[in-house]
Amino acid sequence: MAGEQQETLAPVVSVRKRHLLDEILQQADIRINGDRPWDMRLHRPAALDEILARGSMGLGESYMRGDWDAAALDQLFFRILRLDLTRLINPWRSALRLLRSHLINLQSRRRAFEVGERHYDLGNSFYAAMLDQRMVYSCGYWRAGAKTLDQAQEAKLDLICRKLGLQPGMRLLDIGCGWGSLVSYAAQNYGVECVGITVSKEQAAYVREHYTDLPVEVHLQDYRNLRQQFDRIASVGMFEHVGRRNHRTFMQVAKRCLKPDGLFLLHTIGKNQRHSTTDPWIEHYIFPNGELPSAGQIGDAVDHLLVCEDLHNFGTDYDQTLMAWHSNFERHWEQFAGQYDRHFYRMWRYYLLSCAGAFRARHIQLWQWILSDHRTGGVARIS
Repeated sequence: MAGEQQETLAPVVSVRKRHLLDEILQQADIRINGDRPWDMRLHRPAALDEILARGSMGLGESYMRGDWDAAALDQLFFRILRLDLTRLINPWRSALRLLRSHLINLQSRRRAFEVGERHYDLGNSFYAAMLDQRMVYSCGYWRAGAKTLDQAQEAKLDLICRKLGLQPGMRLLDIGCGWGSLVSYAAQNYGVECVGITVSKEQAAYVREHYTDLPVEVHLQDYRNLRQQFDRIASVGMFEHVGRRNHRTFMQVAKRCLKPDGLFLLHTIGKNQRHSTTDPWIEHYIFPNGELPSAGQIGDAVDHLLVCEDLHNFGTDYDQTLMAWHSNFERHWEQFAGQYDRHFYRMWRYYLLSCAGAFRARHIQLWQWILSDHRTGGVARIS
């Protein structure tokens, strides 16, 4: 495997001057050219200056080029993010990106389909090899006793259906339905009619091909064009693409489409600080125009529109989910090596393992919000 060969490269052993990055990483017990799994093994000394000057982009791009390695990237990022060492590297870049997110609507209607084309349309066979048998591309629910990725994802889907109190004959809307995991599970196990929307052509084609025997329909459309009303609404792993400038609009659409006695489940990754920005490497290479919400921003978005009935954080389960995806990715890489090059391999490995480390460090969270229309005049029942 190309990736395994890369990991065997010897680090640079020539004498070098101590670098400022040595001092920063030492705070997290990370050594440059150390021999522990989380230590950075340097292959090009100039990469240290690039990392210091360009922060996250320099760190990620130098890794993609093979300038450095770590046997356990997830452990390296856990140590970096547990102490939030990123704040010490080029803070001015973060300030400029924060200003940009306030001034420019990066998730406008014109840009809405970009993430579908660049990320979710990589190929259904690629995602089928990495994900579980139901093709769920969001956090699994392991704490219910799941032992495998398939079990964790089915437990998560059932958790959503129970929280929504699905009953036969109800209509469920899934905003950002992915490859149809929730709508197919709900139709099969809870007897509901389902409508899903997505901005990915590949996902829409997959749902249409695989679920012709179920009361499931899928539409390739932006959420802002939704007009029908539903008994229940879910959005799982899509709100991260909405952006702060559109949070209120998204909630207004949800309210418009929710029957007065309905429930809305929002499943989203979240950040701890209101005034922070998306990691620039992740936005550029993985999720274009992505932006994680804070709890306060979600609260602002639902103010006077919807009532929060329940808030559930199981972000630590995302660590285990990402490690399972990484294991699948490594195991099946050979069948995609001719389609995607070594550069892609290192990019994808960096993405999965850095995110696992971020969740392990509690740097980011995973929330399920249950929201209701305040016109109901009472507290929604959540099973």
